[in-house]
Amino acid sequence: MDGLALIEAFGDFKEDKNISKIDLMAIIEDSLKTLLRKRFDSDDHFDVIVNPDKGDFQIFLNKTIVADEMSEDDDLEIELSEAKKIDPTFEVGEDFTVEIPIAQLGRRSILTLKQILATKLQEHNNAYLYEQFKDKIGEIVVGEVHHIRHKHVILLDDEDNEFILPKENQIPSDFFKKGENVRAIVESVDFKGSKPQIIVSRTAPKFLEKLLELEIPEIQDGTIILKKVVRIPGEKAKIAVDAYDDRIDPVGACVRVKGSRIHGVVRELKNENIDVIQWSKNPEIMVKRALGNITINKIDINLETNYAMVYTPVEEISRVIGKGGQNIRLASWLTGFEIDVHREASEDDDVELKEFGGSEDGDIEQWIIDEFTKVGLTTAKSIIDKETDALLKMVDLEEETIEEVKQILKAEFED
Repeated sequence: MDGLALIEAFGDFKEDKNISKIDLMAIIEDSLKTLLRKRFDSDDHFDVIVNPDKGDFQIFLNKTIVADEMSEDDDLEIELSEAKKIDPTFEVGEDFTVEIPIAQLGRRSILTLKQILATKLQEHNNAYLYEQFKDKIGEIVVGEVHHIRHKHVILLDDEDNEFILPKENQIPSDFFKKGENVRAIVESVDFKGSKPQIIVSRTAPKFLEKLLELEIPEIQDGTIILKKVVRIPGEKAKIAVDAYDDRIDPVGACVRVKGSRIHGVVRELKNENIDVIQWSKNPEIMVKRALGNITINKIDINLETNYAMVYTPVEEISRVIGKGGQNIRLASWLTGFEIDVHREASEDDDVELKEFGGSEDGDIEQWIIDEFTKVGLTTAKSIIDKETDALLKMVDLEEETIEEVKQILKAEFED
């Protein structure tokens, strides 16, 4: 097999793996030198010339001319009489260069060369793949489901590049079928052994961010800015948006009528509920918006500790917290504040005195309730709001009894 045949043998690989002719020639030169080092312990006396235009290469051995019968290494030295057969002007001590045909290296060496070439070509491809997808971290890729395993799904793109989608990077309600196309975001690219491993994710906030960029042109062109995206995959997400132009409503532009612009994103994320809010530099406004359309009486902000105490009516507590604590957790992530909620009693937040009747510990005996009811004190606050001295004049009860009743009633309104 001559040099040209060797190059042609790897022509298909070059085409498939997008290796340029120059890169392929450099790999061949490096492979030949590796072979020469294996065969002769060193490549110092060899010159390898690769011609990318012609697609061939030549190997030249540089020998030193020595006096007749003085050669100690026929691979590196040539006797003067032999050299003069080629050129009568040669003298002892001069360099003698001879071309080594690839076939002269022997069949085993040619097979070794092919193995070295295959290894170096694979190394080149691995390096190319690593650099290609390292630059795509944070970008969406599409792959066809190739294998479904217990801990991960293997996807292949159009060029047969392999993506790993781990179980923890899948939306809980994801269900994949072999052969279907799946979108995900490149999360990391690292070498596992000598081969790059590309990890993709469907749970990263960046995946939602990139999906929104695809669906909403104003985000693509920079008219609307995605300030922050947080999500509980498959359940709920919150997005803070802003606009450079005050005349633009960033929330309206993202959502449109009945959320038409994000319907596709919601479907992709398995019906993940998406709240879009307008960004604000004011921490109090931002916390209020992040919690949603909820009645909030007051917010205390501590900028040093990034802590926010939210005071809200009793009936709003469950909405502030949300299902499984999702709403308050996402609001905390979005704003960067640890958010606590305090139940604040409203004027209408009162309890009928009869609700405290009963014989269990902590309840009020019925005859005591009757004493208060006789004088029109029928609710808890109607008693709490009055001084003990005033109550002594209104009901026929001991001061100690009145104080005990007030303590029981006050406990009802404490957190």
